[in-house]
Amino acid sequence: MAKTCAMGLISALAAASASSSLLSQTNQNVAFADGPFNFPLFSFSSPSPSPSGSPQSSTGQLPSQPSASPASTTDKEGSGNVKARNDNPRTSSAGFDPEALERGAKALREISSSSNAKKAFELMKKQEETRQAELAERAAEFKAMQAQAETERQRVINDEQKKLTQHQAQTKSQMARYEDELARKRMQAENEYQRARNQELVKLQEESAIRQEQARRATEEQIQAQRRQTEREKAEIERETIRVKAMAEAEGRAHEAKLAEEVNRRMLVDRANAEREKWVAAINTTFDHIGGGLRAILTDQNKLVVAVGGLTALAAGIYTTREGARVIWGYVDRILGQPSLIRESSRGKYPWSGIFSRAMSSLRNGDKTSSKNGNGFGEVILHPSLQKRIQQLSGATANTKAHQAPFRNMLFYGPPGTGKTMAARELARKSGLDYALMTGGDVAPLGPQAVTKIHQLFDWAKKSKRGLLLFIDEADAFLCERNKTYMSEAQRSALNALLFRTGDQSKDIVLALASNRPGDLDSAVADRIDEVLEFPLPGEDERFKLLKLYLDKYIAQAGSRKPGLLQNLFKKQQQKIEIKGLTDDILREAAAKTEGFSGREIAKLMASVQAAVYGSENCVLDPSLFREVVDYKVAEHQQRRKLAGADGDGA
Repeated sequence: MAKTCAMGLISALAAASASSSLLSQTNQNVAFADGPFNFPLFSFSSPSPSPSGSPQSSTGQLPSQPSASPASTTDKEGSGNVKARNDNPRTSSAGFDPEALERGAKALREISSSSNAKKAFELMKKQEETRQAELAERAAEFKAMQAQAETERQRVINDEQKKLTQHQAQTKSQMARYEDELARKRMQAENEYQRARNQELVKLQEESAIRQEQARRATEEQIQAQRRQTEREKAEIERETIRVKAMAEAEGRAHEAKLAEEVNRRMLVDRANAEREKWVAAINTTFDHIGGGLRAILTDQNKLVVAVGGLTALAAGIYTTREGARVIWGYVDRILGQPSLIRESSRGKYPWSGIFSRAMSSLRNGDKTSSKNGNGFGEVILHPSLQKRIQQLSGATANTKAHQAPFRNMLFYGPPGTGKTMAARELARKSGLDYALMTGGDVAPLGPQAVTKIHQLFDWAKKSKRGLLLFIDEADAFLCERNKTYMSEAQRSALNALLFRTGDQSKDIVLALASNRPGDLDSAVADRIDEVLEFPLPGEDERFKLLKLYLDKYIAQAGSRKPGLLQNLFKKQQQKIEIKGLTDDILREAAAKTEGFSGREIAKLMASVQAAVYGSENCVLDPSLFREVVDYKVAEHQQRRKLAGADGDGA
């Protein structure tokens, strides 16, 4: 504000230097025109008359051209000496020109001494207010322009941010597509590697299985050799026992024979003479009759012709009857007989065979075995959960047959010797169905006839009035994947025939498959399976029950006679085994030692115990002998597992 007032004072100084005529007219209309003075620090204007002789006060605008100072005019008029204008004012060493300040100070003194000083200051004040208003308007315009520029800048920034966001989204989507492409390629590469790896693993597993089978056969041969050696030693012991017993009995009988020898000799001589005379008389009589008949036939020609013709007709009739019966029996066997693929069946070879035997056996052995172990499944000892599941399946199968609903097919898988075959047999018995067993390994040797045999098997199974449970053991040998290279065309055709016969759910046949390697089954076969049951190795409680079961079967009942008079007459009586001190605690100890044993291995263990008892002197089973056999079989089992593990590592 001070700077503005100073500028106004300087302008007023310039206006005061005007002529007195102009000053006298300011009462009515006074206007000052500001002109620029070129000072380094100040700029002011001097009034200039308009062309009409009046000052430019109407517009308030000041001319831009400089005019002669009134003070210089007054000086010219008063002194009469004209001074030349200094176009190049004096300057100080710093470049400052003091002439303008001197003229301003002179004009200020003239204004102060003038009578119109007050009006001049008011005019200057009005000009300053007008200028401030213009500056405020310009500031407002500038602010508005600045706000508009800021708005435009924000819009541009928003547009740039939107474009940046779109570009980032596009870049992100491109990166996602590229990553997806990389992941897909990586997954394809991993799948190819996994497929190649699986093929290699399958090949290695097959080679390992071959080696394991060879090792198993070698071990089995060794076991058989040891068993034969044991049986030979047992036979030698029995022979020696029999020889000693026979010698003792012979010595006793020899004394008796010496006493009755003479009497017996005379009786035998008399009996022999009587028999000789009787046979001689009979032979003479027979030959007399034959000789008379031959003489009559040879002397009479008609009798000779009739005799020869009769003998010829008799021979022809016998031959014709024999061959005809053979042909008829073959036809009957092909139509009504049991298929060759069936190894075991509860139906019997022919429909009429085995009816009475099955009825008697069912009445005699209905609940005998189940009452001994309390599980309701005979000699099958299973895990409680698996046993409950099989009981549910037997009940469901029986109800399905009663309501004429389709049967459900089953798959039993697990290690060998865990009771799959026995469970299937008991399941059929509990469900009231007939039972038939075949092995998958029997199909491959049939060659081109396998398809015909499969169809004959299913036609025979459909004839069962009770329904039939067809159990296929070692199913992976017959129903493996069809893309296997070693699978012959005949095997593929047989598999396709079975798939054709089991395409729809049947009301006559329950298909039960058993396999140690369920992963090798064909996918179409797996699709036909409704129930899958795993048969694990028996636990400690199950092993204890199995030991008790086979102890009773192989040891306690070893010397008992079976019903049947003829068998008892012609079969040698087995020696009764005496059990001493074999308690449940010892059996539980053996059950703990036999971890990893299957049910079949436990049965073989008890058979080995029986052989060891028969090989002993007094035929007594005591805890020491039992523990010795158990330890031997456990060591043998561990050695077999080591051989299998070595084969697996080598593979």
